[in-house]
Amino acid sequence: MNFNEAFTKMKEGYKIKMPDWGGYWCWENGTIMIHTKEGEILDLFNTNMKEMTLGYIASNDWEIAADSNTPILGGTAQMDFGKALEQLKKGIPMTRLGWNGKGLKVVYQKAYPEGIPCNKQTAEAWGMNEGDLFKCQPYLQISTVQGSHAMWVPSITDIFATDWTFA
Repeated sequence: MNFNEAFTKMKEGYKIKMPDWGGYWCWENGTIMIHTKEGEILDLFNTNMKEMTLGYIASNDWEIAADSNTPILGGTAQMDFGKALEQLKKGIPMTRLGWNGKGLKVVYQKAYPEGIPCNKQTAEAWGMNEGDLFKCQPYLQISTVQGSHAMWVPSITDIFATDWTFA
């Protein structure tokens, strides 16, 4: 729903949220109050994050916050891969509820466009000298059930899944 519809729902007593939020917004004492996943309660009009707030208000992805989809209400925020990727780029680890492996999570590894000194193993693999600058593009990394980590590319199933959530 768009924000006009969401605002109407808030005035009717509903809590509203974006699909990837752990918290919600609601109408309290004549203003919109933000209930964050960390347990903070903030007046929307006193937030220091005005640009981000305006971006959310312009969104058409609003939904009713319920026990089933809002972590601070006891549920789990679920989203599609596009939303999960946005969270990954912010540095937030993500996982899928449908994965069989316990504790699996994906993280975003930032680029090193100026390079980082490569270690002996990387230098040998690429025919470089240890300490040479090794330039990297951003990539995704996954934890494995064996306790190690690997570069990761999502499968078609992962891309179309809607059970992505915060790790």
